[in-house]
Amino acid sequence: MLSTKLQEALNAQINAEQWSAYLYLSMSLDASVKGYKGIANWFSIQYQEEQAHAQLFIDYILSRGGRVTLSPIAAVPTEWATPLDMFRETLAHEQKVTSLIDNLCRLAADEQDFATSNQLIWFVNEQVEEEENARDIIDQLQMVSESQMGLYMIDKELGTRTYTAPSIAAQ
Repeated sequence: MLSTKLQEALNAQINAEQWSAYLYLSMSLDASVKGYKGIANWFSIQYQEEQAHAQLFIDYILSRGGRVTLSPIAAVPTEWATPLDMFRETLAHEQKVTSLIDNLCRLAADEQDFATSNQLIWFVNEQVEEEENARDIIDQLQMVSESQMGLYMIDKELGTRTYTAPSIAAQ
């Protein structure tokens, strides 16, 4: 059984994951309006991933006999000046999510909840990947600087991303 403190923290993480999804949906919509179909696709898939992450936390809480309590999702920004700004904000946001996951890991360790500690390992690894992906795209965008052809090529590449549902069981 989950402790009250850990259950509350996991519920807060569900809200954070849903906020992340909403942020990435907003970025996808802004990119789409500005004609960046590939970037819009990348963020649309990111939106789906964040929803799936929230669902993984929901499923876990329920599997431990806990109660899921959904909270309102705060508003997100709706416009970015450039794709580079979008990905810089993405990296900063993913770094914040990493700190939230780290805090959950500390709490699970303090509570000596080894099942939750084990479950969180997938999210720790996922955050390493999320930050690396954002850094890689930032590096690419900085490389092409003001080149419209370079931005076009990056946009085309990001358009090839497809969604794969996450599976903790596959870790």
